[in-house]
Amino acid sequence: MEGNTAAAVPEELQPKKTAERRYIRPKELMAYSLTSYGLNNLTTYVNATKQFFMMSFLGLTGTLYGTMSTVSTIWDALDDPLSGVIIDRSRTRWGRLRPFLIAPMPLWAITAILFFSVPGSLLTPQSKFIYATVVTIIYGIGMSYLSGWELLLYNITPNLNERGRLIATNKFMNLFTYLPSVVSFCVDLLPKATNNAVTQQSVYASFSFVFVAIAVVCVLFGFFNMKERVAVMSGEEMQNISIFKSFVSLIKCRPLFVVMLATFFSDVKGVGGASEDFFWLNCTGKLSNRVLCSLFTGFPNYVTTPLTPVLVRKFGLRLTAFLAGIFGGVTYTALYLIGYNPFGGSGGSAKNFIYLVVGLTICGLPNHIMSVCEPLLKGDMYDYLEWTTGMRNEGIVNAVSGYVKKLSGSVIQLVSGLVFDWIKFKPQYDIYGNVIPHTNPRVLKGIFGIFALAPAVSRFGYGLAVLLFNVHGKFKEQMLEDLAVRRLARAKKDEGGLNAVENGEA
Repeated sequence: MEGNTAAAVPEELQPKKTAERRYIRPKELMAYSLTSYGLNNLTTYVNATKQFFMMSFLGLTGTLYGTMSTVSTIWDALDDPLSGVIIDRSRTRWGRLRPFLIAPMPLWAITAILFFSVPGSLLTPQSKFIYATVVTIIYGIGMSYLSGWELLLYNITPNLNERGRLIATNKFMNLFTYLPSVVSFCVDLLPKATNNAVTQQSVYASFSFVFVAIAVVCVLFGFFNMKERVAVMSGEEMQNISIFKSFVSLIKCRPLFVVMLATFFSDVKGVGGASEDFFWLNCTGKLSNRVLCSLFTGFPNYVTTPLTPVLVRKFGLRLTAFLAGIFGGVTYTALYLIGYNPFGGSGGSAKNFIYLVVGLTICGLPNHIMSVCEPLLKGDMYDYLEWTTGMRNEGIVNAVSGYVKKLSGSVIQLVSGLVFDWIKFKPQYDIYGNVIPHTNPRVLKGIFGIFALAPAVSRFGYGLAVLLFNVHGKFKEQMLEDLAVRRLARAKKDEGGLNAVENGEA
C-alpha cells in the first residue's frame, strides 16, 4: 500500500475536504435518473413477462424455456470477459464509459421487440427453441456492453455521500415505474372490450415497441448530459498492465466474492419472480390483481428508499443489508406457511386479496433497502480493488462477477422452467387462444410454493452472505482517505488537472 501523502496536499484539497465537495448538478442528476428510469421500464417488462409470454404464446414448455435460458446465459457469460476488457481499456473523447450507453443500443432495442413476436413460420418446438435462443443471446450481448452504463455510477462522483444520495434518488424515481404494470390490465380487458379483435399476444407485442422507444429517448438524453469525474489511468498506463494481471488481481479480492455470493442469493428470488404472472392469473383469477396489489405494497418503499442512506450512516452498510435480508426471509416463510387463501374459496376472495396485500407489503419492506445497499456494496468493492491494485478496472471486475452471475443465473433460469414441469403445470386456453386460470388444487399449491419459498431462500442467503463483507468500519475510513490522496496526485499529473480538481470537474 502506498504511504499516506496527505501532508503534501493543500488544505483545501485534503481528503476530508474533497469528501464534502459536491459534484453532481441538478440536470445531471435528472439525466442519470431518467436514463435509469427508461432502461428500468424496459428490463422490468422483459424480465417480468418474457417467460410467461414464451410459455403461453410461443409454445415453449417449461423444460424448453429453462434449457433455452441455460444455453443463452452460458453463451452470454463467455462474452462478458471480452466486453469487460474492452470497457476498461476504452478511452474516447466522450469518456471511458459513456459511449457504452449508445453502442449496444441496436442489439438490445431490436431483440426486446423480437421477444414478443411469434413468427408464423415457427411450426415445430425445435424452430421455436432456436428462435428464442438466438434472440436471447443477441439481447444478452447488448446488455453485456450496456454494463458500462451501470459502472458509470461509480465514476460520476468521488464523493461517497453524494454517491449514496444519487443511488437513493435513482431508486426512489424507479418506484414510479408503473408502465409495465399497465400491461396486465390491458391483457385482461382489451380482448374482452374488442370482442377478441385485439388478442393478448398483440397487447404484449405493442407494449414492447412502447418501452423500447422510451428507453432509447432516455438513453440519448443521459449520454449528452452526464460526465465522468474519477481520475483513472491513461490508455498508455493501462497498456503496461497485462490483462492476465488484471484478472489475477481479482482472485484474492474477498469483497468481490462476497458481492457475487450475495448477488447469487438475491437472484434466487427470480425463480419466484418468474412465477408471479402464473400465480396471479391461476391462484387469484386475474393477472390485473398483481397490479392492484402493487398499488398498495409499493407505498412503504417511498419511505424506506430515501431512509436507507440514513440507516446506512447510523448502523453501517453491512449490518443494514444483513438485517434487511433476514427480515425478508422470515416474512416470506410465514407467508407460505399461512397460504394464499386462508379464508377459503370464492366466498373469501376479497379477504384473501386483502391478506395478500398486507402480507406482501410486509415481505417487501426490505426490498428497496437491499436495492440501495447492493450498488453501495459494489462501490466499496471497486474502491477496495483500486486501493490494492492502483487501477479502476470495473469492466473486468464486472465481467468476472457477471460471468459467475450468469452461469449461476442459467441454473436459476433452468430451475424456474423445470419447476413448472415438476408440478405438472400446463397452460389452459379459451376458444380464442387466450390463457385462463388453472383449476387443479395441487398445481395451484405448487405455483404458490414457487412464488413464496424462492424469495424466502433468497433473502436468508443474501443476509448471511453480506456478513462476510470486510470493507467496513475504521478500515474503510482509512482506505478512502488513502484513495483520495492518490486520486488528487494522479489528477495533478494531467495538464490542468489541479484546476480541474479545484473546480470539481476531475
